[in-house]
Amino acid sequence: MTRSIAYHASPLLASKTPVWRSKFIVAGLGLAFVGLGARAAYVQVFGNDFFQRQGEVRFARTLELPANRGRVLDRNGLILASSVAAQSIWAIPEDVDKDDPKLPQAAKLLELKPADLKKLLSNEDKTFVWVKRQVDEPLARQVEALGIKGLYLRKDYKRQYPEGESAAHVVGFTNVEDVGQEGVELAFNKQLSGTAGSRRVIKDRLGRVVEDVRDAIPPVDGPDLQLSIDSKVQFFAYQKLTEAVKQHKAKAGSVVVMDVQSGEVLALANYPSYNPNQRRNLTGEQLRNRALTDTFEPGSTMKPFIAALALEKGLVRPESIIQTAPGRMTIGGSTITDAHPHGAMSVIEVIQKSSNVGTVKMAMQMQPREMWENFKQVGLGQKPDVPFPGAVSGRLRAYKSWRPIEQATMSYGYGLSTSLFQLAQAYTVFARDGELIPATMVHKAELAHGPRVYSARHAQAVRHMLHLVTGPGGTAPKAQVMGYTTGGKTGTAHKQEGRGYADKKYRGFFVGLAPIEQPRIVVAVMIDEPTGGQYYGGLVAAPVFSETVQQTLRILGVTPDMNVKPQIVAHAVEESF
Repeated sequence: MTRSIAYHASPLLASKTPVWRSKFIVAGLGLAFVGLGARAAYVQVFGNDFFQRQGEVRFARTLELPANRGRVLDRNGLILASSVAAQSIWAIPEDVDKDDPKLPQAAKLLELKPADLKKLLSNEDKTFVWVKRQVDEPLARQVEALGIKGLYLRKDYKRQYPEGESAAHVVGFTNVEDVGQEGVELAFNKQLSGTAGSRRVIKDRLGRVVEDVRDAIPPVDGPDLQLSIDSKVQFFAYQKLTEAVKQHKAKAGSVVVMDVQSGEVLALANYPSYNPNQRRNLTGEQLRNRALTDTFEPGSTMKPFIAALALEKGLVRPESIIQTAPGRMTIGGSTITDAHPHGAMSVIEVIQKSSNVGTVKMAMQMQPREMWENFKQVGLGQKPDVPFPGAVSGRLRAYKSWRPIEQATMSYGYGLSTSLFQLAQAYTVFARDGELIPATMVHKAELAHGPRVYSARHAQAVRHMLHLVTGPGGTAPKAQVMGYTTGGKTGTAHKQEGRGYADKKYRGFFVGLAPIEQPRIVVAVMIDEPTGGQYYGGLVAAPVFSETVQQTLRILGVTPDMNVKPQIVAHAVEESF
């Protein structure tokens, strides 16, 4: 028996529902679908560009495809700097378990303190953080094998410098972003860097590539750069310089070797130096490329230029006699003295024995402008034309402000300043029969030419004087070389201190060339503040010149021009300064 619905028992069921209510509900549902359709149309059609951009911002990434940095090579193709594959370790902090027992082990492998690693990973607001850059491949794989969640590897490149300390000031180094910071790496950074490529991809939240958006643009690797430096000459020069600085308990030292045929710099070394492969706790003393950035008063190394100008002006001949007795002279209330009185001397002897008085007497026959122009012509007071960071111009005041005593002191190297690099280049006028040869740090195997400063005859005459400086009776017999004839000039200068000069602080120099008849190289040496009992340039710098010249000429294959062993005298003549 079926029971009928008792409408009368339920007032709600018994009441009559208005028709508009059902229509309202249906209309509401219809409007909702219309709204959803409109929104879909906006998202898919009208506002599509906006939403595409928002999606790309969150998931699409442009990955840089780094270009391999070009190698730096020496003149013979040996590697001075190159990039090797490495790994950089990064993390997503919020994904790393800070209590993971393997974290201390990872910190030990990466040479980090466990507390420092945890602090690095403690900021969970970051979705990316570098843990350590440019880790060697085997070490990176050990860290990866620990399986720490949130720690990842990324391919990178690490710069290596095989020559280490010896070539550090030439080559320089890059930072972790492979951007040059010092030396050639900085000077030629744009050329060596090449052009990075790119790859547009979709990545998930873990940084994994899901899909390529477009074709990758391949990187263009940087070209190799071949320098004029000879790594063998560079190493030997640095080694001998280091030994001299330590032997004489000096503060520092520099040496420059130039090929006078091409103008190429074969070596440029400084001590103290640094290892560009390990750059922790570096100081300014180590980083300074003293041969290019430090200036000093060049002392008696200026005297040959005065003699050459006096010959050029017809004021003297090599055999002309100059009276230097009693070994001193007064100008404007100041007294100029020689280390020892010599009496009447020829111009040749003035240079051989480094007489201040004889040099001043030649200089005072000239106009200040003539001396100033002479110094300018050999490159003093001008920045060397080499694309090297930090190269300085030195100091050469305008001739109009010179007082007589200043003109006198400038003739023997006081009152002006120069760098060792400038001094080495200036001496090419004697090696190349009066031509100043432009210097270059880039390899070019061709004969170079420069502006003529002196006639060939007068340049050769001064070169003969320089040869006598290294012989018996000269100030630098220790500059002689087994198998080769040499010539050069010593220099010893008080160091400036405040407004005056320090009594017991000196710089010792020697600048010379070899072989004497057909010079191939110029070598300049500076020893800064020797304190071991000797300080004259002929005693502290000339031996470095001798050893460097002998090794360099052998490496270059220059035929010896002497058949007998040179007779080196026991004591050099003390130079005036």
